[in-house]
Amino acid sequence: MFPKSIYVKRRRRLRRSMRSGILLFLGNPEASMNYPANTYHYRQDSNFLYFFGHSMAGLAAVIDIDNKTEILFGNDVDIDDIIWMGPQESIKSKAERVGVARSEPFDRLSEIISDAIRKGRRIHFTPPYRANNKLLLEKLLGIHPSCLKDHSSVELIKAIVALRSVKDRYEIAELEKAALTGYEMHTSAMKMAKPGVKEQQIAGHIEGIALKQGNGVSFPVILSVRGETLHNHCHKNIMLNGDLLLVDAGAATNMDYACDYTRTIPVNGKFTPKQKTIYEIVLRANQQAIEAIKPGVKYLDIHLLACHVVAQGLIEAGLMKGNSAEAVKAGAHALFFPHGLGHMMGLDVHDMEDIGQIYVGYDDEVRPSTQFGTAYLRLGRRLQPGFVLTVEPGIYFIPSLIDLWKAENKHAEFINYDLVEEFKSFGGIRIEDGVLVTTDGCRVLGKPVPKTVDDIEAIMAQNR
Repeated sequence: MFPKSIYVKRRRRLRRSMRSGILLFLGNPEASMNYPANTYHYRQDSNFLYFFGHSMAGLAAVIDIDNKTEILFGNDVDIDDIIWMGPQESIKSKAERVGVARSEPFDRLSEIISDAIRKGRRIHFTPPYRANNKLLLEKLLGIHPSCLKDHSSVELIKAIVALRSVKDRYEIAELEKAALTGYEMHTSAMKMAKPGVKEQQIAGHIEGIALKQGNGVSFPVILSVRGETLHNHCHKNIMLNGDLLLVDAGAATNMDYACDYTRTIPVNGKFTPKQKTIYEIVLRANQQAIEAIKPGVKYLDIHLLACHVVAQGLIEAGLMKGNSAEAVKAGAHALFFPHGLGHMMGLDVHDMEDIGQIYVGYDDEVRPSTQFGTAYLRLGRRLQPGFVLTVEPGIYFIPSLIDLWKAENKHAEFINYDLVEEFKSFGGIRIEDGVLVTTDGCRVLGKPVPKTVDDIEAIMAQNR
């Protein structure tokens, strides 16, 4: 955990940004796999972690804005618990460790919320995503689970986004730890990739690295020779000579701060000329986008810069034609690059996405696009020092999408469908890094994971 003063300061800043009412924070319960006592690896709610620090099931907390009081709710263990779990820290001690003066048994939460409702006080909460917490909120507030999102507090959401978007030095240090684990995961994957190896062997190995060094992976590993499927969690393929392996994977630290890298590598250790041509277009988009990051710049504009680089590179390769600026304006590039350039990252790999991406990535000035491809951009607003985000351009040859657009003769003035047909079995390439926005520019977090053609081929040659 961070020092007590960090959590005290965060809650104080949150109180000052709210007008009145009670802020309700529910920690995550355990989630069962196949019977009640056999649970998934535990992960605490990120907002609870941010303001109250403790990664333990069965906790809740309230912050009373008007009375300036805070309460941590939870139950102390009995002898049966101790037999199975060993001695546990008391709830009172947990509260004191994060600067909360008052602790209560969990059942008292219902009494305090009911009393506030009787007095006509506003109860602020964020949209729940766990089924058990939806049912608990229904019990506490009398709101049907299907209506909870509509009754969640936009005021609280915006206040949390304002605080969590800007990372302090303690958070940046945790993100750097995660990045170092990510480096080991990806360089290990590069060394393991060979014709005849099953994807699952590499996926399992790198997930083990994340578990060995922290709280496991920050999201389910994406690792496949079928990289044209953007979130491909299937690891059943046997890698073949000539395949490209796309690895999108990250680690969480013991405090649950995340990293997120993507690298695409040739299974046999050498890019073919065709693969190298496409790879270096994506690499240029990644590098030029990173170079453009600085405070005050709209991330939407950096996304469009990356789109222009991709379109221009594909024009030079003969897969597209015409003017790249006009092609991007029309959205023709999205046949090959059908997603956004990146997202915020912190305690969540897609930071704060549970409380509403529209509030995290956009504001009154910058609104989401409706154009295919750019509509998937999770972050568009102006950048500020302390933001941590990903830069992940890609080029993909998705047979179903190609067939659909070709049948519709869509953007035929910009797309050379005859040549595209020859690439339908190519797969996909994505290159992703985590970037911290600084006062005068940016820096890539962590030890540089090899990403040039020469560097990737060199590290893969070490284990041939």
